[in-house]
Amino acid sequence: MKALKNVFFAFLLFSHISSTGAESPEPNKQLSGHGGPVNCVSISPDGKQAISGSLDYTVMLWDLDNPQPKSTKRFLEHRGAVSEVRFLPSGVEAVSSGDDGTIYLWDVKQQKLLHRFVGHQAKVVSVDITVDGKMLASASWDGTVRLWDLASRQPLHEIKVHQQTMHAVLLSHDGQTVYSGGYDGKVRSWDTKTGDFIKILHDHDWPINIMRWYSDKILFGTSNGDVQLLDVTSATISKVLIPHEKPVMGLAVSDKHGLIASGGIDGVIRVWDTQEWSVIGETSGIPGPVWALAFTADGKGIYFGSLDDEVKFWKISDTDSTDWGKHHQQRRFQVTTGVPLGELQFARKCSVCHSLNPEVTNRAGPSLYKIMGRKAGTLAEYPYSQGLIQSDLVWTEQTMDELFVKGPNHVVPGSKMPLQKIPDGEKRAALIDYLKNQ
Repeated sequence: MKALKNVFFAFLLFSHISSTGAESPEPNKQLSGHGGPVNCVSISPDGKQAISGSLDYTVMLWDLDNPQPKSTKRFLEHRGAVSEVRFLPSGVEAVSSGDDGTIYLWDVKQQKLLHRFVGHQAKVVSVDITVDGKMLASASWDGTVRLWDLASRQPLHEIKVHQQTMHAVLLSHDGQTVYSGGYDGKVRSWDTKTGDFIKILHDHDWPINIMRWYSDKILFGTSNGDVQLLDVTSATISKVLIPHEKPVMGLAVSDKHGLIASGGIDGVIRVWDTQEWSVIGETSGIPGPVWALAFTADGKGIYFGSLDDEVKFWKISDTDSTDWGKHHQQRRFQVTTGVPLGELQFARKCSVCHSLNPEVTNRAGPSLYKIMGRKAGTLAEYPYSQGLIQSDLVWTEQTMDELFVKGPNHVVPGSKMPLQKIPDGEKRAALIDYLKNQ
């Protein structure tokens, strides 16, 4: 099986899934404000706040303590898509990570950045914190797990697992062991004091995409759709749940209410009562993959991230008929035919991050409205990288062509623009001509 490294972005180009349900999602419960698909969401320990991360490079803080949730802060410091967010046990701090290989520590009460943990050489897709809030673990596509001291904000250990991508990390409740999961399908344990390898607990054969604690067992989801529980004491599988038809990307656990939820690229969310091991809720037909899940404080609802630019809310029901597709329109980046070549290239190559509307300011990149003749890094409302701000670059047909031929790091070193080359000269010329006329 091929690696899942580009599974998110490949899926964005597919046609959206339709639904035949009858009910509409609760409009006053959705968390709207992101400018791109939402990758991750976490609920604070007291249930009064949520934090989310998106392909738009931002982390957003939400107030859930009123009938209609509202955004209270939009953090702009990330230099790439956000892959993971977590509240610390105290609820007054949170961490996030993503494509820029950095872990960010936030003060959610003062709504400010406290620290950047730097060291990983590729995107950081998973983080975990000990129950005492003293240690942070991170897993990256660079094949490593790293441990950090949250009090001193210093690195503790770099654990080189293998040359393939790491997808998941968990810290034991006593803080003495860290567990890793990744592309090779193995769950490994390591000593947090020394960073030394302990043993392989399980070999699943398929990549492990995500892990969460359920009591003292590891709940994990895999790229072949499996959802299983691993007993870390006996190193055996203690429970096999109904698998998804496609890779599992989202898991959530509510120990207080004895609930487990799984979500996959198949657009299905399934909720289990762990007392009887019965399915008490299921919803399907979600237009796109389910990338993130989080239970509400009362255990009656779930917030989830998917293809839309908002965190969706679902009231758990075993007779669910929510029509997730009713208000869902084909995403701007899913266009495949029926438009001129230049417009098609913009939709597929640029629209995830950029708008042609000068009033749209919540995307990962700045508006490209009237970009030709504009000096790079000059839109007042956008937080440009220093590479662009200090550049003398002016966008013309020539400089735009060079950008798509050689890539942003060659044209503007230090830019946070993702690598986007267009080797086909006809497509490149059509896109540039399209932008010239906007």
